[in-house]
Amino acid sequence: MLTTVPEVIFKTRVRDESVAGDNPFRWQDVSTDDIFKGKRVVVIGLPGAFTPTCSNRHLPGYDAKYRQLIDLGIDEVYCVSVNDAFVMYQWSQHLGIKHVKMLPDGNGDFTRGLGMMAKKENLGFGYRSWRYSMLVDDKKIIKLFSEPGMADNCPDDPFVISDVDTMLDYLQHNK
Repeated sequence: MLTTVPEVIFKTRVRDESVAGDNPFRWQDVSTDDIFKGKRVVVIGLPGAFTPTCSNRHLPGYDAKYRQLIDLGIDEVYCVSVNDAFVMYQWSQHLGIKHVKMLPDGNGDFTRGLGMMAKKENLGFGYRSWRYSMLVDDKKIIKLFSEPGMADNCPDDPFVISDVDTMLDYLQHNK
């Protein structure tokens, strides 16, 4: 297992009022260092935007308890999915996500580098992230809660240990 997060460049979109038109966003490359260096970060890795468990429970759970995570010494919470920046933005808007930052991994570089890429061809999804949450401190992976049974074309989508309550419990007992 990796001990540090992979070095990648995330292709993000950021709001920029100087951009004319109906879409006031511009492309911005964000590095692993930008996100993790010198910070204590929680990352949730999700199989796909707009999918039931991700949208109904996993992502909203972290957003609802964001303040509790921050109060336990977390600098930021990111949601990573093998989706592009446009999809990640629309997904967060659709769900009304207020706190968790959406991090597009459209090429799957981060997910693959973590060893968390899984085929979901049985569902017509192609390659996607396996469901997980992790605590990262200054680019070092401190704790990874990877759902059990990771396998290509897994017939189910477990959601038992990567939830926000498991992360909160870990943080409370490992200050």
